Amino acid sequence: MNRSLAQLLSVVFHPLLLPTYLFSFILYYMPASMLTLPLESRWVVLSMIVLSTFIVPGLGAYSMMRMGYLDNLEMDRREQRRLPLLFTGACYTLTAYLLYNTSALDQIFFFVMGLIAASVFLTYFVSLFWKVSAHSVGMGGALGLLLVLNRLMPDGSITMAIVVVIILSGAVLSARLALHAHTPAQVYTGYGAGLLLTITTAYIAI
Repeated sequence: MNRSLAQLLSVVFHPLLLPTYLFSFILYYMPASMLTLPLESRWVVLSMIVLSTFIVPGLGAYSMMRMGYLDNLEMDRREQRRLPLLFTGACYTLTAYLLYNTSALDQIFFFVMGLIAASVFLTYFVSLFWKVSAHSVGMGGALGLLLVLNRLMPDGSITMAIVVVIILSGAVLSARLALHAHTPAQVYTGYGAGLLLTITTAYIAI
């Protein structure tokens, strides 16, 4: 794969952006029968997701780099990933808590955010010992979430969305390998772990 394309895919499908993509899909693509939140109010939820899962963690990582805790924002060294992942996991957990305690919101929002937070902490714990691919964990989790949502949908199918995510997963995993950011084992293990975590948690919770 061309290096420029690999870098573009790594940026566009950065793990911090995946919650925004997933919530955009749920808020504006899922059937109306699955959500009670009025369409005109959904931008509020999406704005909160962008702020708490992308902007705040991103600024946190940038601040850590400026203070010398990180060499760069790509966090090539495994030992430098711990603090950013822990901070991101805390942001995601707080977001899930806020979604859970807002009675006007559908519980599916809390469920999805909780799964995403769990995947971040999974990446954190694995990173204590091994440099697993966070991109792969995120893409595997995204596929697992769509598979779960597809089973929950009473009046429709999101098969095409699942196919698109599978294709994008292949592209993103190939990009990480092309950039030599991870070994094949780190990429495939991350993808499998994200997928398995989401499906297993959903099976237990639902």
